[in-house]
Amino acid sequence: MPSGVLADAGELLRALAAPVRIAIVLQLRAADRCVHELVDELDVAQPLISQHLRVLKTAGVVQGERRGREVVYRLVDDHLAHIVVDAVAHVQEGK
Repeated sequence: MPSGVLADAGELLRALAAPVRIAIVLQLRAADRCVHELVDELDVAQPLISQHLRVLKTAGVVQGERRGREVVYRLVDDHLAHIVVDAVAHVQEGK
């Protein structure tokens, strides 16, 4: 396996490592959402949601599409949601 691929995979996993980012991925798995919807669902301040979305966007996990005055975010693909869902399921099985 080329070291560049492993490094990129490590960066992706680091981007998914924060609890708020995991929660965002789970929300986006259910439906595309704009920032204010994520703020309402997760009860997290808007600047913090925006910061975490920026990390996820930089890592290629989410994409944003401007619709009028809002940006609607969605997951880039289902592989990323599976990683998060499997990690959460694994932790729940251990408890």
